Amino acid sequence: MSTVKSVLLAGGGTAGHISPLLATADALRRRHPDVRITVLGSHGGLEETLVPERGYDLRLVDKAAFPRRPNADAVRFPMTFARARRDAAAIVREVDAQAVVGFGGYVSPPAFMAARKLDVPIVVHDGNALAGLATKLGSRFSKHVATAFSVTKLPHAQVIGMPLRREITTLDRAGLRPEALATFGLRDDLPTVLVTGGSSGAVRVNEPVAASAAAFRAAGVQVLHVTGKGKEVSVPEGGPADPAYVVLPYADRMDLAYAAADLVITRSGGNMVCETSTIGLPAVFVPLPVGNGEQRLNASDVVGAGGALLVDNDDFTVDYLQREVIPLVQDGDRLARMSEAARRQGHGDADEKLVDMIEEAVTQGG
Repeated sequence: MSTVKSVLLAGGGTAGHISPLLATADALRRRHPDVRITVLGSHGGLEETLVPERGYDLRLVDKAAFPRRPNADAVRFPMTFARARRDAAAIVREVDAQAVVGFGGYVSPPAFMAARKLDVPIVVHDGNALAGLATKLGSRFSKHVATAFSVTKLPHAQVIGMPLRREITTLDRAGLRPEALATFGLRDDLPTVLVTGGSSGAVRVNEPVAASAAAFRAAGVQVLHVTGKGKEVSVPEGGPADPAYVVLPYADRMDLAYAAADLVITRSGGNMVCETSTIGLPAVFVPLPVGNGEQRLNASDVVGAGGALLVDNDDFTVDYLQREVIPLVQDGDRLARMSEAARRQGHGDADEKLVDMIEEAVTQGG
């Protein structure tokens, strides 16, 4: 095993970049307890909170967003990017990084270019079905390229999955279920649907589910609805014998929420698809209907394997829930088949495989 002494991890802006970065940092530290880990982020991103909370050294450079239209930002971009690359290079030299690992976001391109100038090996991980501009750039300069999904097109790419936090990859849903049900005030003799739009919530997912509360109760199905802060829903109270409909703005313990659930209704961001697949939780994915359609592609492997359903945002209605979702959650045998199909699409060891790749880069260079 190679000796890894110092690694710089670049990524930020959104949880989709930061979560796999932090999972990789944790895996690096487990294998190399004395490694120096430096996280490179940009001003204004979630990394400013999430990285220090996890105990890692965070350095920031100016955000250098690639211009998509001719405007003042486009005029300033060359100078902004040059400054970010210069600052990134200074940090790479200061920490004597043996490898620069980029996960996407505005900070990865200047980090890649700094590493290339200093002849430091580059490792690339893309956690989305459609490769971003940052990872496309990084893959031009490295043979150490990893993706979360088979549909992602990058040179030299190896599909390893998404590096996930250990509380997910080691989650024993069945073993944790009694504690999870007790935590949320749910019964152990009824099926449970978890609804979540991610950390920021999803109004277009929340509203049809809340409007179907009576139908869920009538079918003997309890609901754990994590709405997102500021997106709470109002649901009429049921009778004392009715199945519970629990509304929370946020879940501090998503592992407990997953353990309580028999089915999850959610968006299909890369992290969510990979988490639910890895733990074998059947899903109904409602892709975010903006951008380049990558959320639909994120879910394509697990949906094709039979581990999840996919429904367009406009088709996710009260009628769909009553026609498709309620019968599904009542069918234990079908859910069991979906669970196994989803688990076969999971990659619980992606963090370790990415550390393998980092070790290769340190040893082999390039």
